[in-house]
Amino acid sequence: MTKKTTGLILTYNGERLLEKCLRSLDFCDELLVVDSQSTDRTREIAEACGARVIVNPWDGPLKQFRFAFSHITTPWIVSLDQDEWLSPELRADVMAALEKDEPLAGYWVSRSSWYHDRFMKHSGWYPDRLLRVFRPDRMELSANGPHYRFTPKGETRLLSGDILHLPYVSFHDHMARINRYAQVGAEDLRRKGRKGGLLRALLHASARFVKTYLLKLGLLDGKAGFINALVSFIYVFQKYIRVEEKTPWGEER
Repeated sequence: MTKKTTGLILTYNGERLLEKCLRSLDFCDELLVVDSQSTDRTREIAEACGARVIVNPWDGPLKQFRFAFSHITTPWIVSLDQDEWLSPELRADVMAALEKDEPLAGYWVSRSSWYHDRFMKHSGWYPDRLLRVFRPDRMELSANGPHYRFTPKGETRLLSGDILHLPYVSFHDHMARINRYAQVGAEDLRRKGRKGGLLRALLHASARFVKTYLLKLGLLDGKAGFINALVSFIYVFQKYIRVEEKTPWGEER
């Protein structure tokens, strides 16, 4: 029988949710895990779930996905991150769509991400539509830093149900990432010749809070929506403050 679908996950120290992720894809003809030299139980969990595991050093999402695609021969791919899984509704719709084998480039799916005490439904977090079920020969891959995007070359349609996503282990994890992203953002602004400083930091951060909490209806996400909007403020504030941060000797940090 010809294999039709590969479930693909790129991993690095993903033991936290990997089994849940792979179990939601167990309808695929093959499961492929491309691991970036994990030091936890990632590979052991993947193999126990019946996945084929290939280890390849990480050199950015673009090269890692291209490496993975070179080891896939099926006409369809269902791609998830290691901290995601298919809801029962989406799983059923994906299976039905693959059974029809429509002449489409791929299918868009909505992603619902958990934050603080709920799956967010506003705040710019939802529906967060992504192309995650696709024909690899009718898809373009692009990346910006650690973020990647699949773009279809042909017609698509939207499936029902959500990818469920747990992006942060804890609030500490979120703030640690915000700290890293703010530094990268400040360095990018500096390269572009943009100015920072206290006033700009306050203005830009306040604008981000208003956009996230009011314009994108974060207030409807309750306490989680307020916390997320405040963290967005902190991120932008840090970014613009760091642009002009200097040592006592006048050197930029």
